[in-house]
Amino acid sequence: MMQTNKTLGGSQYIPSLPRVSIQVFCETSDLSAAIQGATSDRRMDKVHLKVQMGGGAAAVEAYRHSPTPNVIVLETVSSRNEILEHLDSLSEVCDAGTKVLVIGHVNDVLLYRELMRRGVSEYLISPVSSVDIINSLSSLFSASDSPPVGRSIAVMGTRGGVGASTIAHNLAYTIARYINIETVIADLDLAFGTAGLDFNQDPAQGIAEAVFAPDRIDANMVDRLLSRITDFLSILAAPATLDRVYDFNEAGFDSLLEVLKNTIPMIVLDVPHVWTAWSRRLVINADDIFIVASPDLASLRNAKNMLDTFGMVRKNDNQPKLIMNMVGMPKRPEISVAEFAKNLDMQITSVIQFDPTLFGAASNNGQMIAEVQPKSKVAESFMELAGLITGRTEIKAQKKSLLEPLISKLSKKKA
Repeated sequence: MMQTNKTLGGSQYIPSLPRVSIQVFCETSDLSAAIQGATSDRRMDKVHLKVQMGGGAAAVEAYRHSPTPNVIVLETVSSRNEILEHLDSLSEVCDAGTKVLVIGHVNDVLLYRELMRRGVSEYLISPVSSVDIINSLSSLFSASDSPPVGRSIAVMGTRGGVGASTIAHNLAYTIARYINIETVIADLDLAFGTAGLDFNQDPAQGIAEAVFAPDRIDANMVDRLLSRITDFLSILAAPATLDRVYDFNEAGFDSLLEVLKNTIPMIVLDVPHVWTAWSRRLVINADDIFIVASPDLASLRNAKNMLDTFGMVRKNDNQPKLIMNMVGMPKRPEISVAEFAKNLDMQITSVIQFDPTLFGAASNNGQMIAEVQPKSKVAESFMELAGLITGRTEIKAQKKSLLEPLISKLSKKKA
C-alpha cells in the first residue's frame, strides 16, 4: 500500500540500518534538509550516505560509468511519464540487488502500480520527515521477507602456503577501496591467522570472542569486535595465540555468519587449510568459493578433490573459481596453467605471477598490493577479481587506461 506522510511516535521501534551505501537525488531543498536531519540519527551510524540534487535525470547520468549503491533514493516532481522514463533508463545501468526508493509529490495509484511493477522497493509521498525516511530505509532491510544483506565469499587454499590468505585480504581490500562496498574479512585461522599482521593491526578483541560465546552474538557485539581498516573495510581478526585449542562443532560459526550476513554487504571468509566439520560447512554454504592453487602436483590433486566434493553438494550453485598463485617461480618445475586447466576441465579465473619483491614489501609494511604498487599487474588482477565477484565489469574496462581518474572519482564517492 502506498505510504503517506505520517508522524511516528517516539515509542515506535525502528531497527538500525546495516552497513550499506545510500545515495539520494533530491529535487527540493525540503527533502535535502530532511535527509541531512536523518544523517545524525543513531540508526544511521553505519550508513555511507551521499546527497545531491538533480532527481532522476542526475541519477541516470551518475551511474552510466559508476557502480550503483545498495539503495538509491529518488525525489521526483515530474510527470508520470517522465518518472517512468527515468526509472527505465536507470534500470539499464543499475546493479543487481540495488533497491530504489522513490519520493513523489502526487498521490497517484496508477503511478504507484507502475513503480512496483518496475521493481521499486517503496514509494513515499512528500512531504516526509527525517523519521519517515529512516523508517522506510530501515524497513527495506528489516522486513521478515527481506533477503539477507550480505554475500559470503569463501577463500581457501589447495594446500598450506599457496597464499590464500593474501588473496582473500587483497580481494576484500579492492572491493572495499575501489567499489565502495562495505566489506568485512573474517579470519577463521584462529591459531595462526594473519589478517591483523597484513593490515598492521593488533586488535584486543576479534573473532574468538564471538565464536566462543554463540549465545551472546548479536549485531551490537559483532560491531564492537570489528576493527576498522578503511571507510568500507573491517576485519574480525584471529587471536593468533596458542593458549587454548580451537575446536568447534559443525555449526560453530553459524550464529556469527548469520549476524554478518544480516548487517554487512560483503563477507570474505579467510578459511584455513583444514578439513573439519565447521570448515567444510562454511565453504559449502558460502555464496561463492575461490580456490587458490600453486602450479604443483599436490595443488592439482587437491583442487580436483575439492571441485568434485563441492560439485556434488552444490549442484545449483556457481562453480568455484580457481586462482593460480605464485606462477613463474624461478628454477621451480611447474605444471603449466594450460595443463592445470585441462586436467581439471575448467577455466582458470585468474593467474597471479610470482613477485616476491612486491608481496614481501606489502607484507612487511602491513599494506595491500594496491597500496604499494597500484598500477602493477598483480593489482590489476585483484581489480578484475573484484569486478567479477561484484558484477562491476566497468572496473575492469576502465582501469587499464583510466586507473588514476577512476581511483580519484571513487575515493570521493563516500556513499
